[in-house]
Amino acid sequence: MFVNHSWRGTLLAFAIVACLTGLILAQERPEAQLDPLLGNPQAIAAGQSLYGRHCAVCHGPAAQGDRGPSLVSGNFPHGGADGEILLSIRGGIRGTEMPPFVQLSTDQIWQVIAYLRNLSGAAASVTSASNERVPGDPAVGKVVLEGKAGCLGCHQVNGAGKTVGPDLSTAGRRAAQQLLARITNPNGLPGESGQGGRGGPQSPATVIVKTRDGQEYRGTRKTADSVNISIVDTNGVFRTFDKSSLADLRIENTSLMPADYSKRLTSTEIQNVVAYLKTLDGKDPARLATGAGVLSWDRLRHSDKEPRNYMTYWGDLTGKHYSALNQINTANVKNLQAKWALPLPGTGNTQGIPLVVDGILYTVGPAVGSLEVIAADARTGRVLWRHQRQQKKTNPNEINRTNRGLAVMGNRVFVGTLDAALVALDARTGAELWETQVADTMIGYNITSPPLPVRDMIITGIAGGEFGIQGFLEAYDQATGKKLWRFNTVPQPGEPGHETWEGDSWKRGGAPTWLTGTYDAESNTLYWPVGNPGPDFDGDVRPGDNLYSDSVIALNADTGKLKWHYQFTPNDSHDWDSTEDMILVDRMWHGQNRKLLLHADRNGIFYVLDRVSGKFLAGNPFVRATWVKGWDEKGKPIIAEKSSSSRDGNFVFPGVGGGTNFQAPSYSLQTGWMYFTYHDGGQLYTSGPEAFEPGKQYGGRGAGAARTPPPGEAPPTDGIQAFDPETGKTQWKFVLSQGGLAPGVLATGGGVVFAATGEGNFLALDAKTGKALWHFTTGSAISSSPMSYSVGGKQYVAVTSAGVLYSFGLPE
Repeated sequence: MFVNHSWRGTLLAFAIVACLTGLILAQERPEAQLDPLLGNPQAIAAGQSLYGRHCAVCHGPAAQGDRGPSLVSGNFPHGGADGEILLSIRGGIRGTEMPPFVQLSTDQIWQVIAYLRNLSGAAASVTSASNERVPGDPAVGKVVLEGKAGCLGCHQVNGAGKTVGPDLSTAGRRAAQQLLARITNPNGLPGESGQGGRGGPQSPATVIVKTRDGQEYRGTRKTADSVNISIVDTNGVFRTFDKSSLADLRIENTSLMPADYSKRLTSTEIQNVVAYLKTLDGKDPARLATGAGVLSWDRLRHSDKEPRNYMTYWGDLTGKHYSALNQINTANVKNLQAKWALPLPGTGNTQGIPLVVDGILYTVGPAVGSLEVIAADARTGRVLWRHQRQQKKTNPNEINRTNRGLAVMGNRVFVGTLDAALVALDARTGAELWETQVADTMIGYNITSPPLPVRDMIITGIAGGEFGIQGFLEAYDQATGKKLWRFNTVPQPGEPGHETWEGDSWKRGGAPTWLTGTYDAESNTLYWPVGNPGPDFDGDVRPGDNLYSDSVIALNADTGKLKWHYQFTPNDSHDWDSTEDMILVDRMWHGQNRKLLLHADRNGIFYVLDRVSGKFLAGNPFVRATWVKGWDEKGKPIIAEKSSSSRDGNFVFPGVGGGTNFQAPSYSLQTGWMYFTYHDGGQLYTSGPEAFEPGKQYGGRGAGAARTPPPGEAPPTDGIQAFDPETGKTQWKFVLSQGGLAPGVLATGGGVVFAATGEGNFLALDAKTGKALWHFTTGSAISSSPMSYSVGGKQYVAVTSAGVLYSFGLPE
């Protein structure tokens, strides 16, 4: 340790200010808090007593491990930072024997952590203050860091360098003493990984792997168990190995970071480096998570060239939700078996579709109360990091309490929240980069579906149509969270379409944009689905077509300006949101090569549109649809009499929930068919007057809701169907005994359609015939859609059921 006495004095002088400032800042993210009692002898003694009463029975009298894991090894799979351990003790760890210790106060938990840190010999964490002043020349330190010290060979700083070690772009948030200790003694800080998310190994370890074909890899350990080990190699590539298949494996419990900087650099040079690092406070989000990205725009735009990855909510930008992988096929799918299962923390409905990019899986847990974003090894399911965000506000009338997934672009993960915020995280660590409040959840807004990345923008819709909100779509800058443009799906006074709302009904117009849209990169056109008008069932209080409800809007992605729109159900009074997938296909149709938009709508009609002009080409029912008699020369539906909700009630097909719903359909590039779940049934639609109250549901529903069909009508059925857009005919149906429109389907290059069901069965069907080939019973209803990916040349299929993400593959 070379620190001179004047610097020690400076650090001591600022210790109190640093501590107080750090604690205030830490409240913004619970897992980022540092234990304020570290090194306090009284706290350590109290923590030892508490540990003996509450923890020793599982973790051993000296925390060496017994029924529970060792707590002094420095390896905490569920998060080893101080605040992460606090959350684990307070809330327990789902899927393990670790219960919540709600009887312990926050101070008592800090005491336990102080005791554990003292056992492990970890250096006390010192909170940093943004106003901490340290001696040294930052400009000279920058030159040393990038040159003589060679730090960019492993670390990134504002986009420059490699990703082997932690990103240093926010290093200034640490105290100078902590930075100094890391440089001069990188192996002296067990329990500190430098990562921003929850999860992953916390003690330094260098791994040298030699495969049986003679390849050797050296890198930092990310996860390890008795079967597998994963590393980030010296080129920044994430790799996972089966230990039994290796020729040699060496684990050195030292950091990959050189330990001789105090000899290679002078004390002045190190002091200058620390001074430079202290300037990297991360206050400018545009400078964070930049550089060589986890996923580039060029790769996302051409995702069809990388079928091993599943990069967006729909699998690609065009919404096909199709996997070209064919290792699993109709001949061998009968041998499919579960490979791993990942419990997702939290409660609530799980509808998320995970993403996979280069062997790393990104997903979300149920969103009730708090939202947890998880990065895991896609081959083993072992967690790499977690990020937990507590919901800041909760509308007491909140509904649709779910999250359907996230987006990845560059080095960032983007996710929406139930309290209507858009959040950006570092894809490599889970650290929060920025958060933008999109709308006010207290008047009914929330975000339930993933945003869509387009170049340097992130585009998000909004939910809340049941609350009489005014819908919109917005684009934000990916780097900063700054709003770039907005399109109002309920046209404001002076905007085209405003005249389709009589009186002031537009003020409660609904028209939410809650499901993810699609994008045509060639024409730079965004296609976004729009939901129902408000109130849902009483169309009499809002005469007119009610644009742009129940429509698809085609927008210039740069400006948000409308190119064209098509409305599927004018003046809807059935809650038939048109928020189902808008699939973009280039194919032969009726003898011509066309750029098409295909859409199976909740109103029971399968639509084919020209996506360049918006021209209506075809509308064919895929279930009973008694509300429409045909379409005029402009493609506007001709509405059947007595097909709207009314005070007395009209029995109409399809019923509420529609002929299909938001769950993922799939378009197969092999067969040219669409696959989707369906419900073929009707309902008595009634309406009634309802006073509007901000923040409360505004449905206008009447008393009747009978689903018993009139005499002579067949009873309702549910299932999976294959539909040919060319002929407008259903090719086959697979009938389910228990309905449910929440789960979805996935067609693959192996000729298999994977289908999730509300029964709790995960099915494999023959894409050409609908014949059942395989099934797995999860034991709980499935409310999500399947996806597929490949790691190490092996194909996997994944789906979530009741808070557990399952991944399936063929036998070894």
